[in-house]
Amino acid sequence: MITKIKIHGFKSICNFELNLGKINVFIGSNGSGKSNILEAIGVLSAAASGRVDDESLIRRGVRPGLPRLYKSSFKSERTSPHIFFTAENENTSYSVSLHNPLKDPKSAWSYKTENLRSKDTTIVSRGVKSSHRFDPYQGLAALRIVDLGETDNATKLLSTLREYAIYTPNTPTLRGVTPDLQSREPIGLSGGRLAEALRELQRIASKDEDLQEKLDEFYSTLEWASHIDTKLTANDLLSPSVPRTKYLIRFTDRYMVDKRNTLTAFDASEGALYVIFLSILSLSPFIPSLIAVDNLDQSLNPRLTKALIGMMCDLTINHWEDQQILFTSHNPAALDGLPLDNPNINLFSVDRDNYGHTIANKIDLTDAVKELCRKNDWPLSRLWMMGHLGGVPNV
Repeated sequence: MITKIKIHGFKSICNFELNLGKINVFIGSNGSGKSNILEAIGVLSAAASGRVDDESLIRRGVRPGLPRLYKSSFKSERTSPHIFFTAENENTSYSVSLHNPLKDPKSAWSYKTENLRSKDTTIVSRGVKSSHRFDPYQGLAALRIVDLGETDNATKLLSTLREYAIYTPNTPTLRGVTPDLQSREPIGLSGGRLAEALRELQRIASKDEDLQEKLDEFYSTLEWASHIDTKLTANDLLSPSVPRTKYLIRFTDRYMVDKRNTLTAFDASEGALYVIFLSILSLSPFIPSLIAVDNLDQSLNPRLTKALIGMMCDLTINHWEDQQILFTSHNPAALDGLPLDNPNINLFSVDRDNYGHTIANKIDLTDAVKELCRKNDWPLSRLWMMGHLGGVPNV
């Protein structure tokens, strides 16, 4: 598990250090830099894989951009020639600084420094003076871990980073009418392969009673659906003009007459598709151990948001030993689903300071705040809306 990240000179992030838990929730106004935090880890993930270019960034859900957009450009400070990132766990750290000129930018970022340390041992050390001896566009750590065992702490850290992905589902892709440009197994970053991923999860759950019970809990949040399954694409359920994937998700509406009570992902509510999507992220054994979801609560009813986030927290903490998730939210109800008394959960308020730098403050509920909520019977979401937690626009 990643315990700490450091970011310098990336977009709206100047000098930034953040301690992470198993579940990390970022709230804040539009433009505060929440997505920049997720994308900074994505750039570090690409660096850990050995190359930082548009292809490797897009694969991780990072929006590709020119150096003039990636490098911080605050009025009060000189633009740094490099962007710098560090990830740490208990005994290991990986840090890298990347360069790409503002004028005549290259297709890939070059490695200026790169360091991989495990306990007191330096495994990889690349500096500015020694960089001429290596391919500047190839990461050394990605090559070095081939010689290390799978159980080595450095291997675990880099493997966790390399598989990182930012999921940003959208309704057309979830419906299967728009291709996913960021296709991955078991499910694409925009929600592609939803039916295939659900079919595989159902197959695994059919042999695992505990997993099936947890999947049924997600299904139960869709009160109108008496049954959910998948089948090969059939013309009797879709108009000939509708694009289709190999498999379809079918929802059986309990209130409709037999033989006319079947809906597909193309017809069902978008909220139902997001429930299926989140169930796959929470339950599939093939999801990366470190993931992020941008705007996790979109298209969801507030009470449904609260229930789903509570379920995801329980699974991440109690079901998956190595799972770690970061997500952003604009829905106040998301906070009410967080068991903040659990030390595995971190809630961060993201803002911009007077210089425009993105800052993130961990929200710790003091006894006074808890008493205020108890006395007035206020949920945590109300405190956020009232501005007591930060992370709100000045309007």
